[in-house]
Amino acid sequence: MSPRADSVASAPLRIAIAGSRGFPHVYSGYETFVANVAPRLAARGHEVTVYCHRGLFTPRPPVVDGVRLVYVPAIERKVLSQLIHSLLTTLHVVAAARPDVVLYVNSANGPFGWLLRTGGIRSAINVDGLEWLRPKWKGLGARYFRWASGVATRSFDVVVTDANAMADIYRREFGAASTTIAYGANVGFSERAERVRECGVEPGEYFLVVGRLIPDNNGDLLVRGFTRTNIRRKLLVVGDVPYRDAYAAAVRGTDDPRVLFPGYVRDQDLLRELYCNAYVYLHGHEFGGTNPALLNALACGCAVAALDTPFNREVLLDGRHGRLFLKDESAVAHLLTTLDQSPGVVRELGATARDRIAERYTWEGITDQYEAMLQQLAERL
Repeated sequence: MSPRADSVASAPLRIAIAGSRGFPHVYSGYETFVANVAPRLAARGHEVTVYCHRGLFTPRPPVVDGVRLVYVPAIERKVLSQLIHSLLTTLHVVAAARPDVVLYVNSANGPFGWLLRTGGIRSAINVDGLEWLRPKWKGLGARYFRWASGVATRSFDVVVTDANAMADIYRREFGAASTTIAYGANVGFSERAERVRECGVEPGEYFLVVGRLIPDNNGDLLVRGFTRTNIRRKLLVVGDVPYRDAYAAAVRGTDDPRVLFPGYVRDQDLLRELYCNAYVYLHGHEFGGTNPALLNALACGCAVAALDTPFNREVLLDGRHGRLFLKDESAVAHLLTTLDQSPGVVRELGATARDRIAERYTWEGITDQYEAMLQQLAERL
């Protein structure tokens, strides 16, 4: 556990958190962030309110784990849902709630910082990853995300990036300084290793991939690289997409019997067992900052092989806590074969994995940093 930053417990704050789907609805990185930070801030005496997508919650309790919940309607469509929800949320914050500070997530919400500023509400935004580079946002979507990300650097009082490499990009792309606060993870240990058999694998006898089947997670690269090997262990690909998609179908279309696709694993205890008992976790995520799945693998003591990006290199300390591979299926195949034949190396990587989480990525330490940042923001003259 990291020390409390500057003994920030001066006056309790009224904090609003917006821009995610809500709490305790855990769907992606944003919701996981809110689910871990919001109740910790509330436990420290702050009045924390999280804005939720009304249509995603039944029932709708007013308080969960000490966190106040406000349910705001939205048109639940892929493109417009978040923007409409954020607009209504921002209007409620300015006209009715009037908190001391607002913490937004998602750079798509960049323009709403102007409304907060006009209303005299101090605000910060966690901009997360490089959404404008992700293949799913082509054309107008990509242009909007880059524009909104730039606007966020001017409209919000504080911009939060979750990796030093991301801070460098925002400085280079938008000429903007940011506060770097990483993502977090909870350390986990195996309690019932036999549960992995529910997914058709044996403990220690599978390579693991966790993530949505979208192009920027490079599931196709990992599957193709694996199928070029003669490895007897299996490849377990956990994740899917909640809609019909040609890319996801192509990834699942392999006829190699060693490759298994259990789909989403929503049972968090089972997912922890899959991480803890994997031989090696394979990470192909490309455009995010500090990625939750990568941290979860380390937190469960898993040896890691990751795509060589500035973000993954930062988490793995340039390869000291995992192996890195180029975006090439022959490079993937070569590394997997090497690791398959090097159980001693794999054990060494797993033995130090949790140390990396303790150094920088505990949720208590992350909450310390957010608390200090929000306190300083509230006290600005």
